[in-house]
Amino acid sequence: MLPFAPQDEPWDREMEVFSGGGASSGEVLFTEEDVKFYLAELALALDHLHQLGIVYRDLKPENILLDEIGHIKLTDFGLSKESVDQEKKAYSFCGTVEYMAPEVVNRRGHSQSADWWSYGVLMFEMLTGTLPFQGKDRNETMNMILKAKLGMPQFLSAEAQSLLRMLFKRNPANRLGSEGVEEIKRHLFFANIDWDKLYKREVQPPFKPASGKPDDTFCFDPEFTAKTPKDSPGLPASANAHQLFKGFSFVATSIAEEYKITPITSANVLPIVQINGNAAQFGEVYELKEDIGVGSYSVCKRCIHATTNMEFAVKIIDKSKRDPSEEIEILMRYGQHPNIITLKDVFDDGRYVYLVTDLMKGGELLDRILKQKCFSEREASDILYVISKTVDYLHCQGVVHRDLKPSNILYMDESASADSIRICDFGFAKQLRGENGLLLTPCYTANFVAPEVLMQQGYDAACDIWSLGVLFYTMLAGYTPFANGPNDTPEEILLRIGNGKFSLSGGNWDNISDGAKDLLSHMLHMDPHQRYTAEQILKHSWITHRDQLPNDQPKRNDVSHVVKGAMVATYSALTHKTFQPVLEPVAASSLAQRRSMKKRTSTGL
Repeated sequence: MLPFAPQDEPWDREMEVFSGGGASSGEVLFTEEDVKFYLAELALALDHLHQLGIVYRDLKPENILLDEIGHIKLTDFGLSKESVDQEKKAYSFCGTVEYMAPEVVNRRGHSQSADWWSYGVLMFEMLTGTLPFQGKDRNETMNMILKAKLGMPQFLSAEAQSLLRMLFKRNPANRLGSEGVEEIKRHLFFANIDWDKLYKREVQPPFKPASGKPDDTFCFDPEFTAKTPKDSPGLPASANAHQLFKGFSFVATSIAEEYKITPITSANVLPIVQINGNAAQFGEVYELKEDIGVGSYSVCKRCIHATTNMEFAVKIIDKSKRDPSEEIEILMRYGQHPNIITLKDVFDDGRYVYLVTDLMKGGELLDRILKQKCFSEREASDILYVISKTVDYLHCQGVVHRDLKPSNILYMDESASADSIRICDFGFAKQLRGENGLLLTPCYTANFVAPEVLMQQGYDAACDIWSLGVLFYTMLAGYTPFANGPNDTPEEILLRIGNGKFSLSGGNWDNISDGAKDLLSHMLHMDPHQRYTAEQILKHSWITHRDQLPNDQPKRNDVSHVVKGAMVATYSALTHKTFQPVLEPVAASSLAQRRSMKKRTSTGL
């Protein structure tokens, strides 16, 4: 988008910034469903240009950007040509050679059909990771475009192969799209595309870029961010300078005041430094203070911004022990949610990565709950609603947290209101991309691990629900379901989790409603397929009718040190020593013993 072009010298172009980056920046092989979405949006974009009599002529991944949501935007119209349709032709030899149509290469004149050939090249590249016609040099590539037979990969669907063959017609009159975009829309490859919803941007993109606030610069190439900004004075315009724009149109708005642009100052915007090619070091921008927490791969400290004197938290990650890129991407994509911690700055000094976030001044959620001598179901329901709604948002985006222990759920401020809850520490989080949605890397905290993790069968979003169930249980009961105290061994805790047995009677449970017990039973169900999802939790009557829950607060004993001690001891034990099963001879197994007993019984008969 070109909002306006100032008329002073040098001539500048003010353009919209697309923080999602380029379509080629991910370096991934798309699934056919992903490709279908992007190609459908691209077809609508090309059709819009063609209806205006414009042939694009430079379709390639570098010129397709993503906005912050993940919708595509065509950029760089430097080679585009106006007043060109199927009747009128252009004869310029221009574009990127690998994406040029045969009629552009042979210079016999090209029309809007040339864009549909490039469209086919882009589709082939997105589906296979290679170009359909690419030689050792420019001349060989052009000869292949004019004469070579297309090698069609057989792993592509029949519909995809059909569309590619119809796009790669060397005669532009026979090429799909030559009679308009409706030919493209009617092809079976796009059978499940709702074109009206797509046009209205009501279809969710398959990929959300790692972009945050409008002033974030994570998507900028370090080749450019590392350079010192300089003015580039333009040469005086010659007498025939107006001829440079022959064949182009220009619409300018000279009243910039219409936009009422507020200057951005360093007082209200903190610098976002790109993780690659940082221009500043963490110590130049922030002052380190005391420790907040220490983990296996990182340490969290309080820090103060040197310019604004504002307090923040910084997570310092040792790159030799853990790759922080996944955590950074997730925070960049989803940190704008009101109940997810916000990433402010990222620094990389080569050995350590510094993630600057909001300072959680309200402390841990569980600490607050355990300090209260009385805690009502109404309060518990409000808290569970906020956390479940946030987890549901993450799961809908294909993200699992995998470490939803109490120390990672904190209050933003001292108000201790449910709205100030933040989910933090996405160090173990993963973005699910597999068709079955399963993760295969076991990482767990003993009190908050689902049984299927222990069995190493893979786990999915149901693990997060299990962890919420354990937290929910502790909120209501005042103690954890599987750890009795700080002296419990990891083996004991893991065995109780594996058995899936927990008490819902006696003590505080005699005063807890049946609705709460029903919800809890579904959240801690042994079978992950029968366990509630976050969406089902939000639809449970104990959540939807929480305004009708009792506000009376049953008293409970102060056992906070016992609960916290049990969690810390168990987590510490599993951090330093992964639990390994004790292997015994096959003959010692219960199955072998039963078979031996059956054999003896049969012999006796």
